[in-house]
Amino acid sequence: PPTFFSLNNASFLEQLEELEKMFERDHYPDNEKRKEIAAVVGVTPRRIMVWFQNRRARWRKSEKFSVKDNKKYPTSSS
Repeated sequence: PPTFFSLNNASFLEQLEELEKMFERDHYPDNEKRKEIAAVVGVTPRRIMVWFQNRRARWRKSEKFSVKDNKKYPTSSS
């Protein structure tokens, strides 16, 4: 069975980079797209699905924090 993100695996960073590129293009890949990604990365489609779920959660969390940081607070003018 294919391994998934083993730190001993020399292709770990390549796998991660490929997944991040795919995520930039599409946050919600369908079943066929997950199969294609799995073939490219060398893991099961189920692992791809879980990775995207976790990546979306991380993305939403970072979006929430960046919105908080970018809020402009009104200043009172006297």
